[in-house]
Amino acid sequence: LEPSIRTWFNTVEGGWSPPARAVTRSWLRDSLRARALTRDLKWGVPVPVPGYTNKVFYVWFDAPIGYLSITQCFTQNYEKWWKKDKDYDVKLYQFMAKDNVPFHGIMFPATIIGVNEGLTLVDHIFATEYLNYEEGKFSKSRGVGVFGTDAQETGIPADVWRFYLASIRPETSDSSFSWTELGTRNNSELLNNLGNFCHRSLSFCASTFKGVVPDMTLTDADYELIALVNREIAAYVSTIERGRLREGLRHVLSVSRLGNQHMQAAQPWVLLKGSDDDKVKGATAIALCCQLVALLCTLLAPYVPATCRRLREQLNIHEEALRINPQKPSLVRYLPAGHTIGKPEPLFAKLEPELIDKLRAKYAGSQSDRAKQNGEVAQTAAELEAAIAAQGEKVRKLKSSTTDKSIWQPEVDKLLALKKQLSSLPAQQPAVNNKASSDSVADLEKAVAEQGDKVRKLKSTTKDKVVWQPEVDKLLSLKKQLTEAQTKQKSSAANVASSGSSAADLEKAIAEQGDKVRKLKASTKDKTIWQPEVNTLLDLKKQLAALQVNNK
Repeated sequence: LEPSIRTWFNTVEGGWSPPARAVTRSWLRDSLRARALTRDLKWGVPVPVPGYTNKVFYVWFDAPIGYLSITQCFTQNYEKWWKKDKDYDVKLYQFMAKDNVPFHGIMFPATIIGVNEGLTLVDHIFATEYLNYEEGKFSKSRGVGVFGTDAQETGIPADVWRFYLASIRPETSDSSFSWTELGTRNNSELLNNLGNFCHRSLSFCASTFKGVVPDMTLTDADYELIALVNREIAAYVSTIERGRLREGLRHVLSVSRLGNQHMQAAQPWVLLKGSDDDKVKGATAIALCCQLVALLCTLLAPYVPATCRRLREQLNIHEEALRINPQKPSLVRYLPAGHTIGKPEPLFAKLEPELIDKLRAKYAGSQSDRAKQNGEVAQTAAELEAAIAAQGEKVRKLKSSTTDKSIWQPEVDKLLALKKQLSSLPAQQPAVNNKASSDSVADLEKAVAEQGDKVRKLKSTTKDKVVWQPEVDKLLSLKKQLTEAQTKQKSSAANVASSGSSAADLEKAIAEQGDKVRKLKASTKDKTIWQPEVNTLLDLKKQLAALQVNNK
């Protein structure tokens, strides 16, 4: 299939975005290698071949076939879309992140070429680069950024989100989401430029002509404006056909900007108070601006559909009447003279700086960071350790069942995120810290033994230092407390000896300390635990020997 794929790609790559071309070319730089189409998993579409029914199809072999089946669910004439038909000129456009280009630029086309049933191959793949968040990267696993439900909770209209994200779409290089820029673009481009022009134009028509669109007597200045607008429309159609949605939006705003400039230059509110000729010019200016509002409603429909529905109601016009001829893109008279518009209303609202600052602070950092700031209870170390162990087991099983990185990498990312979350937890001191002064040496020795056992078990189950290191730290802290307690005990014993202890007292203390040492050595091989007690025993024996010499 490789020669056919290369030939086909050479004929269509001109209609692909730069990221899509770059990714596909990197795959074709060397000879293509065979890829497994099945997986040994419990979930998925079973392979309907005897001897292979215990396997399932690889998801990226199976999923693109759904493009055909979903069309069949929509219409019985689905083959007119997916097979060449003399009555229909179908072009297939696909939009995606660049990570998915290999499946749509190599694998699925290979499938279509291989079955040889004349199915439609993709004409245009528009892949994007990465969208970053403020000064860092979006991360779904760590909750860094603002996502669908978050956007909904902000109360900012969906069309504002759609407009802003389209205006920063990473079509040729990485771009970055910024709360400040979101507020600025809403207030300057949507509110002051686009919304202001539409509302002023329709309001003049409503207040001056009772909502009836006046006739136009065009002047050279008007024809000049129309020529400039037509240039923007042609550029808009060209960029949209090439998948440049961000650039297409720029041409829409240029039309609005031209309309604002024309209204300011014509000053219809002044002309309508002048001579009869002036009144005709004023009426023409308002009518032409209303035509531009209808044009803007047409151009903006893919970007801000809800706003365009409201604007169509204000224009009192059906959606079918607002069309652009792609073969001859130009301004047409959408609103005939005598057409009655609806009630003009503002389309957008200002986003106050205080709201933007509040949202930026609310969605700063990761979800765990925000939980801490909001006083929420984050996962404990024990809960995270359990989650890491379970996720680690899941990753090991996936890696043992397939070498396909695209399957297990998302699970690896989750595992790394959990480990990072665990390592970011504040160092927790063991509970005995809070009452170290009242704990006996025996209590601390017991705690050290139990913690040491816990560490040994963790180390035997995983080599991942991130999992067991926090427990090691607790163990070292307990040992430090034990050493301090033993030092105090030793000092106390020395004080007893120096205050005139009898040989009998020392012999009793030595017997008790010797018994203690024997029990410790029997319970653990960890020298750091019992060596201090051995030192205490030796010191007691030394005191007894010195006392016996003096008594002679």
